[in-house]
Amino acid sequence: MTVLTTENRRLKRRRRVRAKVSGTASRPRISVFRSNRGLCAQLIDDVSGRTLAAVNWFEPELRSVAKAQRSTRAGELLAERAKAAGISEAVFDRGGYRYHGHVRTFAEAIRETGVTV
Repeated sequence: MTVLTTENRRLKRRRRVRAKVSGTASRPRISVFRSNRGLCAQLIDDVSGRTLAAVNWFEPELRSVAKAQRSTRAGELLAERAKAAGISEAVFDRGGYRYHGHVRTFAEAIRETGVTV
C-alpha cells in the first residue's frame, strides 16, 4: 500500500490539470503557486517555454498589504502586467490547489481587471 502525503496528492492533481491545460503566445497559461505565506503566479507561453509576466507575494507593493487582500492585489497587478504585454486572454492553471480561498480570489481579481480567464 502506498502512502500519499498531502504534497504528493497535490502534485498528482497538478499533473492531471497540466495534461489538459496548455498556454500559447496569444493565450498564455496562468500558473499559480500558493504557500502558507503568500501566492506567486506567472503567465507562461508553453510553446516557446517563456514567462511573459509574473507576480510574487514578497514584492514591496504586495508585502505591505494585509494577507486577506494580498491575493486580490496580486491578481490586479498580474492583469496590469498582462495588458502591458499585450495579453487579453489566458487559461488558468490552479496548480493542483482547490479553487477556493486565495486561488479563487486571485482568479476573480484577474477577471475583474479585464483579462478573460
